[in-house]
Amino acid sequence: MLPAEIIKKKRNKLELTKEEIEFFILSYTRHQIPDYQMSALLMAIYFNGMSNAETVALTRTMLHSGVVVDTSSIPGFKVDKHSTGGVGDKTSLILGPIVAAAGLYVPMISGRGLGHTGGTLDKLESIPGFNTQQTLERFVELTKKIGTCFIGQTKEICPADKKIYALRDVTATVESLPLICASIMSKKMAEGIDGLVLDVKFGSGAFMKTADDARKLANALMDIAKSYNKKVISVISSMNQPLGRFSGNALEVFECIEIMKNKSFRSAAGKDLYADTRELSLQLSAHMIHLTGKTTSIDEAYALAKKVLESGAALKKFEELCAEQSGNLSALPMPKEKVDLHATVGGFLASYDVEKIGLAGIILRAGRMITEDKIHPTSGIEFHVQIGDSIKAGDLIYTIHGDESHHFASAYQMLHNSFEISLQKPSEHVLIKEVLG
Repeated sequence: MLPAEIIKKKRNKLELTKEEIEFFILSYTRHQIPDYQMSALLMAIYFNGMSNAETVALTRTMLHSGVVVDTSSIPGFKVDKHSTGGVGDKTSLILGPIVAAAGLYVPMISGRGLGHTGGTLDKLESIPGFNTQQTLERFVELTKKIGTCFIGQTKEICPADKKIYALRDVTATVESLPLICASIMSKKMAEGIDGLVLDVKFGSGAFMKTADDARKLANALMDIAKSYNKKVISVISSMNQPLGRFSGNALEVFECIEIMKNKSFRSAAGKDLYADTRELSLQLSAHMIHLTGKTTSIDEAYALAKKVLESGAALKKFEELCAEQSGNLSALPMPKEKVDLHATVGGFLASYDVEKIGLAGIILRAGRMITEDKIHPTSGIEFHVQIGDSIKAGDLIYTIHGDESHHFASAYQMLHNSFEISLQKPSEHVLIKEVLG
């Protein structure tokens, strides 16, 4: 087979065969096809999509480019969560410990930042010493011992996806439904889990801009999970405003620890800026717990998750996790410099352009412009107001944080154009729109 002919076929909106997909993906993984040809195929897929059969073949090829983790030594039902990504989306750091402290097993193979969205691995690696590069044997051992473990893709797990994932991030081919589905589900099926809770985002800061598109993605992901006989549920949640108080790696870890310590942080409007992060973490934890069959209702599962969080058991579990993965929580770095951004007019905060906020984070080096970029763990953005809040001229909207203030000016300009104030109060922001499955 000729790579250029396969690219041409997809460019011309024709369906690729299972054999053509396998040839191209596995040849690229083995360094027999260069980045520029893979980029061309990704762009052709981005514009022309893939059929269900093509998406299933792509997922299966990525999955079997490596090994499936043998979790048979871990007793009982294994469950994980995946989020399609957003700005300030940090729930994994809370729900993993909650579900593990509830007596269940959560093996988590996590990703890095993709496009304007943050990545769980980047957040955890802002904790000095935290090692996400565990062997698969150690991954299973820690999951069995603690109840959860966070690792990145090893060279054995979906190596095709690992290579393509990095290329998508820098070639503007992230927001493609079949590519998203294959990337997510190949990694999740490789974990050896029995059930999966999906947090599928919609809104200005999500890859899916509308709830309808998020629903399509959720159904496509669930169809793949069901084809592997996995229990699955999807939560459709909003990314029309950043989640919680902070975006940025160490700052998000700090927020999660504060929540696990049962702390709150009140804005000038009197709102707890940790509330959305806490609530979404509890809701997702509840669905994970209920999916295992441990509870008879979702309300019972939510009550159990809340009890675990408020008792301090989740924090204890997170501290245990950090210790086992060599992370020094007491040395979590905090930014040394900051600059505030204030409103210039009064009214109500009507909307956020959350993707623009995420791009400002990349300028601050909280994310990557190219795959080789080094993350600055203390860089990030603090949010002081939420949609619907009353705003006066001079009120604080954002604080830019970091250790390198020469990045602040460009990020400031982008943030200045990332929100809208109107004279009319907007409708209330709804965090969770619906649950599917």
